[in-house]
Amino acid sequence: MLVAQISDTHILAAGKLFKARVEPPPGVERAYADIDTGACLTSAVDALNALVPLPDVTIVTGDLVDHGEAEEYHHLRHLLAPLRMPVFVIAGNHDARAPLRQAFAADGYFPPEGFLHYTVEDYPLRLVALDTSIPGENGGTLCAERLGWLDATLKAAPDRPTLVLMHHPPFLTGITYMDGYGLANAAALAEIVARHPQIERIACGHLHRAIDRRFASTVAGTAPSTAHQVQLDLRPGARLHFRFEPPGYQLHLWEAETSLVTHTAVFGDWPAQS
Repeated sequence: MLVAQISDTHILAAGKLFKARVEPPPGVERAYADIDTGACLTSAVDALNALVPLPDVTIVTGDLVDHGEAEEYHHLRHLLAPLRMPVFVIAGNHDARAPLRQAFAADGYFPPEGFLHYTVEDYPLRLVALDTSIPGENGGTLCAERLGWLDATLKAAPDRPTLVLMHHPPFLTGITYMDGYGLANAAALAEIVARHPQIERIACGHLHRAIDRRFASTVAGTAPSTAHQVQLDLRPGARLHFRFEPPGYQLHLWEAETSLVTHTAVFGDWPAQS
C-alpha cells in the first residue's frame, strides 16, 4: 500500500494570498512575503497525480485552511477534487471543526458530532486519525476522552498494521518557537502507543519541515508543507520565520514483508546536474 502525505496547505478564499514573515534583511525589523497557497496546492495535486505507481490514498495532516472559514474549505475541496485517489483530511490548529465537518460530510468518514476522529478500514494499512486541536489555540492536546478513544480503537484491531494521523507531533524538535505550541501531553500518548506495537508510524504536520524521531514503540514524523517551510533555526528562543525551500510531500510504502518505509520528496522541476 502506498500512502501520500501532504500537510499544512493553509488555503485561503479564492484570490487571497498568505502573508508569511520571512528573515528580514539587515537593519529591517520585519519582512513579509505573499504566498499563493492555492497555486502551491494545485502543483502538489498535479505532482501526486503523475506518480507511478499512483498512491492508494492521500492524507492531509492538518492546517488545511488558514482561518477556519467555510469559503476557505470550499476552495480547498475545489483544489483537492482532481486527485485521482481517495483523500482523508484531519484538523490542525488553523482549522475549525464545524465548517470542516460540513465541508467533508459527503465523504462519510467524519463523525456527526464531537471530535473529528475516525478510522479507515478498507486497506492493508489501517488509518487511525486523531483530532489534537484546541479551539482558539495554536498548541494541541489529547485529553482523557481522546486518549481513551485511541486506546479502544487500537485494542479493537491489534493485528492490523496501523498508521496514526495527527497534526501536532508528540515530540520536541529543537525549533523552540514551534515547540512552544506542540502537543501538551505527549507522555500520556506514549504510554498508549507503547502498548500497541501494530503502529507502524505516527504521521504529523504542524512543523512545515520533515522531522523524525523515535517515539515509544514506533516512529513519529512530520511532513513538509505544500507551500512555505519553517526556517530551520535551532538557537534557543529564535523567532519564527518562513523560508521558500522546495515544498514537499511524503510517501509511506507499506508491504507485509518489509513493514513501512517513508520517503520525503519535493514538488517542482529542478535543473539537471551535469
